[in-house]
Amino acid sequence: MIVALTITKYRGLTIPFAFLGMAILRLPLILNRKCKFWKLMGSGKNAQVDLAPDFKHWAILTTWENKTDADTFYKKSFVVKWFRFFGKEEFTILLNPLSSHGLWSGKEPFKTSTGSTNPQHQVAVITRAAIRLSRLTEFRRNIKRAAESMRKAEGFILSAGIGENPLFDQATFSVWENLESMKNYAYRNFDHSDVIKLTRARKWYSEELFARFEILESWGSLNGLSLSSNNHSNHHN
Repeated sequence: MIVALTITKYRGLTIPFAFLGMAILRLPLILNRKCKFWKLMGSGKNAQVDLAPDFKHWAILTTWENKTDADTFYKKSFVVKWFRFFGKEEFTILLNPLSSHGLWSGKEPFKTSTGSTNPQHQVAVITRAAIRLSRLTEFRRNIKRAAESMRKAEGFILSAGIGENPLFDQATFSVWENLESMKNYAYRNFDHSDVIKLTRARKWYSEELFARFEILESWGSLNGLSLSSNNHSNHHN
């Protein structure tokens, strides 16, 4: 399986077309039989995790049975052409799911492979949660410190906050130098582990998902930052 994530920064004047795209681009995605799962999403300010919605950054997540289908989508689809026509910066990353637990909109979107990533290579993580309305204020107050400590964590490379709904559906995409640095943050960082405990005790989420990925390819940049490593190639269509 190939998981593709694109985050595009729209030009200021074209923001209305970003909102329009969230409505009309659903149809070609629904009709694309080869696309197994998709989400059109907004983003936090400057695509960051813990900030208010940013109407310039928008994202699309898709999953495919194979790379050929993913490549065809990025070369020919109306959806990608729309993003590129109105956007001024694009970051795209192709991923191979290594482990995935939980649900997204009632589905298990990522079929995991049996292979394991080299622990010295970069890894990507997607965490996603549907937040209960009654817990929203509490969640937002606590997630800020976890996001700040993530950006300072050893081995952290980049992250983005995305979601179908800016308040209730929150997904965090992050890239780490290696598996060890990601695990150190996830399990040993006080702010993050404390938030995880609160999550369980206070029942913040009605649905949640955690998935880890091997990075296959990336191209473009996010806020001027691009990925480069010997375990995947930077590639331009």
